[in-house]
Amino acid sequence: MFDRRLIHNFDWILLGLLILIGFMSVFNLYSAAHSIRSMGGSQIYVKQICWYAIGFLILFLMTTFDYHILERFAYPLFFISLIFLVVVLKIGKVTHGSQRWLSFGYFYVQPSEIVKISLVIVLAKYFSEAEKMGDYRLRELLRPFILIAIPFMLIVYEPDLGTALILLIVSFSIIIFVNVNWKSILIFLSTAVLAAPLFWITLQEYQKKRIITFLSPDLDPLGAAYHVTQSKIAIGSGLFRGKGFLKGTQTRLHFLPEQHTDFSFSVLAEEWGFAGSAILLFLYLFLILWCLNIAKNSKDKFGTLIVVGIVASIFWHLTINVSMVTGLLPVVGIPLVLFSYGGSSVISTMAAMGLIMNVSMRRFIFQK
Repeated sequence: MFDRRLIHNFDWILLGLLILIGFMSVFNLYSAAHSIRSMGGSQIYVKQICWYAIGFLILFLMTTFDYHILERFAYPLFFISLIFLVVVLKIGKVTHGSQRWLSFGYFYVQPSEIVKISLVIVLAKYFSEAEKMGDYRLRELLRPFILIAIPFMLIVYEPDLGTALILLIVSFSIIIFVNVNWKSILIFLSTAVLAAPLFWITLQEYQKKRIITFLSPDLDPLGAAYHVTQSKIAIGSGLFRGKGFLKGTQTRLHFLPEQHTDFSFSVLAEEWGFAGSAILLFLYLFLILWCLNIAKNSKDKFGTLIVVGIVASIFWHLTINVSMVTGLLPVVGIPLVLFSYGGSSVISTMAAMGLIMNVSMRRFIFQK
């Protein structure tokens, strides 16, 4: 039976933040898609509205059950998400050389987005049930490492290096949060540095070019460095107030590539300048801090770790994407979560925010 106290404890501030970011996303995509013909033009922002409508519906559905139920089904849900990853490697749709999508008629699903949530849940379950309270050593993290490595390798094989890196960084954010022995961290980092040459060999040729041109942009200004060069021109030309809505020359003349996905922030910066960019970043900052406050006030470790994992995902998507489009990091194909165009990303993120809402609403309810 539904507890009426949950309605009273509904997190309206969290909902308001998501609505504001969603509004800015649709508004920005209308401009970004204005000059795109090959992908349906203005239909992109209409689709984004549909994704957000579905996303908010799922968010509300995610608040109707006690999130502790997920603790019992964490491993089965994780196993099912891995099956989807295997299936996509067999029969998935190939786009731009990557096999990331499963086709369901008119809809396409990206299984790696589902894995982001299921991995957070399964790690939250593992560390919330662990007898040891912090100061984990490497040998005690063997099972979490295996849980992380399986989806990581499957996603790398697609290949989708950006999502794989996000999965890895978010997972280690959770591990560091539960208090890992610092000597173990140093050993792991040293091993990672020594293994860097092996990692370099596994990269695709275009990925190597992106890293090389990041270090030396002048080597290939019209090739691998073209994307980030045009992005920096767009961002810099926006100055403080921007050029105005639908007046961004880099966007209108389509010099800016992938302007509705990876470089959507560049569109915002060109048309609305530093002021508009600061407003969006402030909304993300408020969202992250608000969610961390929910994690702090959660009544159990499982809820806290779920919120921390989801917040880490949002934080790293934001940090890497903005750093990527401003030339501070190599271009790795990571969209700005909740802002860039993408059905799977919006829906999975809204489902994750529904889980945070779930934890927030039930932090006042006594758990037996």
